[in-house]
Amino acid sequence: MKRRCVIPASAFYEWTGTKGEKIPHRISAADGGLLAFAGLWDRWTDPETGEEIVSCTIITRDADRWMSAIHHRMPAMLHPKDFDAWLDGTGGKELLDQPPPELSEWIVSSRMNNAKVGDDDPATAEPISPEMPKLEEPPPQGSLF
Repeated sequence: MKRRCVIPASAFYEWTGTKGEKIPHRISAADGGLLAFAGLWDRWTDPETGEEIVSCTIITRDADRWMSAIHHRMPAMLHPKDFDAWLDGTGGKELLDQPPPELSEWIVSSRMNNAKVGDDDPATAEPISPEMPKLEEPPPQGSLF
C-alpha cells in the first residue's frame, strides 16, 4: 500500500434497522478525543476536465465484538504511537487489526444524513432519548379552526 494517510475524525455514523426505519448511531472515542482512521490517498487527473483531483479512502475491517452489535464492519483505527509506522510503511495489517480506542455510541436524530430535512444542523448529532419519537420531518402545524 502506497500513499498512506491518517484521517482524523470526531465521530462516524452507522445505521441499524430495516429500510424506511433506519436508526442512526453516532460512534466516537469514549474520552471525547479524536479518532484516527487508517487511510490511503491518491492524486489523479480527471480525463474529462483535466482537473487534478486529490482523493482519499478510509480502510475498513471486520467489526470487533463491541461494534458487531451495530454493524459488520468498522473503520480501521490507529493509535498515535502507530502513526509513524503506518505512514512510513513499516507497519501493516497488524496495525489495521488492533483493538480500537474505547468507543461510545448513542442514537441521534433520524434527520442525520437527510439533506431535505437538514443534515447540516449540528443538533442532528446530539443524543436523543430512546423514548423520543423518530420524526423524518417536523409534525404538521395544527389549525385553530
